Amino acid sequence: MELHLHRLDYTQVGVTSQKTMRLLPALGKKSTQKVAIADHDGVVTCFGMKKGEAVPVFKTLPGAKVARMDLGGAVGTPQEKIFVCSGSQVRGFTKKGKQFLTFEANLTESINALHVSGADLFVCASYIYNHYCDCKDQDYFLSGDKINDITCLSSEKLPHLIPVLACQDRVLRVLQGSELSYDIEVPGPPSVLELFNKDGGEEVLYGTTDGKIGLVQIGDCDAATKWEVGNEKRKGGILCIDTYDIIGDGVNDILVGRDDGTVEVYGFDSSSEPTLRFEHVLTESVTSIQGGCVGKESYDEVLTATYTGWVTGLTSEPQRAEAVQGDEVRMSKETQSKIEALSAELEQLQMKVLQGREQYQQSSQSSTAVSAVPVFSINDKFTLCQDDASYSLTLEVPTAIDNLLLQSDVPIDLLDVDKNSAVVSFSECDSQPNGNFLLATYRCQANTTRLELKVRSIEGQYGTLQAYVTPRLQPKTCQVRQYQIKPLSLHQRTHSIDPDRPMNRLSLVGQFSFAEIHSWVVFCLPEVPEKTPAGESVTFYFHNTFLGTQIEATYCKGEGHFKSDNISTISILRDVLSKEATKKKINLNISYDINDDSVSHTLRMIHPKLEYQLLLAKKVQLIDALKELQVHEGNADFLIPEYRSILDESASLLEEYKKQPAHLDRLYGMITDLLIDKFKFKGKNVRTKVSSMLEILDHYDLNSLLDFFSEP
Repeated sequence: MELHLHRLDYTQVGVTSQKTMRLLPALGKKSTQKVAIADHDGVVTCFGMKKGEAVPVFKTLPGAKVARMDLGGAVGTPQEKIFVCSGSQVRGFTKKGKQFLTFEANLTESINALHVSGADLFVCASYIYNHYCDCKDQDYFLSGDKINDITCLSSEKLPHLIPVLACQDRVLRVLQGSELSYDIEVPGPPSVLELFNKDGGEEVLYGTTDGKIGLVQIGDCDAATKWEVGNEKRKGGILCIDTYDIIGDGVNDILVGRDDGTVEVYGFDSSSEPTLRFEHVLTESVTSIQGGCVGKESYDEVLTATYTGWVTGLTSEPQRAEAVQGDEVRMSKETQSKIEALSAELEQLQMKVLQGREQYQQSSQSSTAVSAVPVFSINDKFTLCQDDASYSLTLEVPTAIDNLLLQSDVPIDLLDVDKNSAVVSFSECDSQPNGNFLLATYRCQANTTRLELKVRSIEGQYGTLQAYVTPRLQPKTCQVRQYQIKPLSLHQRTHSIDPDRPMNRLSLVGQFSFAEIHSWVVFCLPEVPEKTPAGESVTFYFHNTFLGTQIEATYCKGEGHFKSDNISTISILRDVLSKEATKKKINLNISYDINDDSVSHTLRMIHPKLEYQLLLAKKVQLIDALKELQVHEGNADFLIPEYRSILDESASLLEEYKKQPAHLDRLYGMITDLLIDKFKFKGKNVRTKVSSMLEILDHYDLNSLLDFFSEP
C-alpha cells in the first residue's frame, strides 16, 4: 500500500535535545492532539492547531536546558501530565501548564534519560540509574558504560516493572531492583529505546548510533531478538523512534528519525519483518518523532521536531492543487488569507531587522558600548564508521555556517561525502616545526546549517583534529571543537573474538594502579568508558574495522595482558603504553611472545584488499587509452569483453578511485610496518630490505610476499 504524506511546518522553538517533544492524548477518537515541546532555553511550550495556526496553550518561563520529556499519570488514566528534566531536577506540569512537581534528584551528574510510569520515576545520568517511587529512593545501579536511554516494561506476564537501559558498550542491560538481571548484545551502540506496544508488553525497539534498528523480546531470565534492520545505505544514526498506525492497516508502524534529517516509516507485510514504506529528508537532525493527529481532525500524521526547534508535520491530508486558467491562479479564500498574513508578518520582520541594524551601527560607533560575542550551540558527533573504516564528523549549528577550518597535527585523509556541497580548499602546512599535517577550509553554500565530513586516520599516529566553526553571525565569532585521534583509532569494541587465530602476546607488570592502566587503555583505544570499571580486573575485545584483525585486553592493578593477531598492533601498544608509564615515572617490566604464524595470517587478511585496489588502479590507468581507441575507431565492438566492461563502468570506477585517495599507499604502509615490526621484536633493523619488498609489491604475488617475509 502506497503512503503519501505532505509536509507542513507548524512552529519553531529554541534548539531541542533528543526526545523532548510529545503528543498529549486525544480527547475524542478522531480529534486533534496538543503538542508539548521543551528546548535548550528551558521553555516548555504546549500548543494546538486551529485553522492552520499554532495556538499556544501554555508557555513556561526560561530556565536550565531541558534534556528529556516524558508523559505520565495515574495507572489506567490518560497519560497527560508532562515531565521534563533539567540538570538533576525533574519538573511536572499539568496539560494546562500548572507546575505540580519539582523534584531534586541530588545527582552529581545531569539527568540525560527519563521514564515515568504511574508513581514510579526512573532517571539516568551518565553512568547512574535511579528509581524513585512517590519521590522516595527505591533502587540504584552503576552501569559499566554510559547510559543513553531508558524504558520500562509492564506486562501481565512480568511480575513487576522491568527497567531496560541502553548502554554505549553495545549492550541493553535488564535490571531487577538494584541488580543486573542480564544483558543483551546489540549490533551497535544503542541510542534510543521505545516500547513496541505502548499499552504494555515485553517487546522493546532499539535504534543505534550507526543507523540500525531492532526488536527484542524481554523475558524474566533472558531475551530473544525478533528482527534487525541494517543500514546498508549508510544513513544517519537513530535519534528517535515511535510506533503508530499511520498506514491504517490495523498494525502499528515504526516511525524513525535520524541525525541526518531522514524520516522513515516502516510497515509490516504478512511477514513479521518491517519494510520501508515512506521516506522524507529534512535539512537537519530529527530529535523527536510522534505519530498522531495534529493539523486537522481525522487526518493522521507523523510529527517531527528538529535540532533547531522546527515542529514539522507529514500529514496524510490531501493537498488541493489550485485551479489555473491561463496566467490566472485561482486561490481559495483560506489560502489568500494565509498569504496575506504571511506577507504582513514578513514586512514586520524586515522592519525589525532594519531597526536592529541601525541600533547596532549606532552602538558600535559609541565609545562606551561593549561588544558581546554572540553565543551559539554546536551539535557535533565524531564516530567511527565500521563499513569503510573512516571517521564521520557531523557539525550542526542553529544558524547558517559561513566556513569551517579543519586543522590536524597527525596525517589524515579527507574523503569525499556525497551530501557535502561545501567548497574545500587546502593550505600548505609546515609539518616538521609545528606539527601541522592538515589545513583545510570548507566554504559553505547559503543556508547550510549541517555539515558532514569523513576522515581516515593511520594507526600508530595519534594527536588532535580541530574544527573551527564560523557561522554567519555579526560580530564575527568562531568556536573550536577538538577530537582525539587515538593510537589504535580504527579499532571498534566487539562482544567476542576468534580464539583460533595465531596470537601475539604483550604483558606489562609494574607498580601501577587499576585506574592508571585503565587511563592508558582509554588513551590508546576508542570506545572504552572513561570511568574506571567496577571490580578488580576487566577484559575488553576489539576488532580492526579496516583489516579485521583483533585485540583482547585484560588488565588489573599491577598487571596488563594484551593479545592480537597483528604484530603491528602489539608494537603500537608497547610503544604508547611504555611512553605513558614513563610520563608517570613508573617502571614497567615488559615481556612479549611473538607468533611468527600471525605475520602470514595478517598478510592473507590484507591480500583481498590489496588485490582489489591494484586491479582498480590498473583499470583506471586503462580508461583514457580505451576511450581514445573508441573515438578513433568509432565504436568499441572490436575490444575484448574485459576492456568493454571497463569502458562501460568507467564512471563508477573513477568515482570509486576518487573516493579512496591513497588507499593503495595505506596498504603498502601497513605491509612495510609489518615487516619492520616483525624484525624489531627480534632486535634486527631491516629498513634496507624495504626497497626489495616494494619491488615485490609492484609485481604483486601473495606467495612471493610470504616467502620474502619468511626469510631469516
